[in-house]
Amino acid sequence: MSLKAFHVIFITAAVLLAFGFGAWMLNVHKDTQAASDYNLGVGSLVVGVALVVYEVYFLRKLKKVSYL
Repeated sequence: MSLKAFHVIFITAAVLLAFGFGAWMLNVHKDTQAASDYNLGVGSLVVGVALVVYEVYFLRKLKKVSYL
C-alpha cells in the first residue's frame, strides 16, 4: 500500500469519526442543553468539513501519483 492510499484511507476515517462525533454530541445536546456539548458538536462538524476540503485538495494535488 502506498503512502497516498494510506493517507486517503486515514483522512476518510478521520472525516467519518468527526461527523459521527459531531452528530453524537448534538444529539446529547438535545437532552442536556449544555453549551459544551453544542460547542463540541459544531466544532467537530467544522473539522469534518475542513478534512473533506483537505482531502479534495490532496487528491487534486497528487492526481498523477498512483495508489500502488
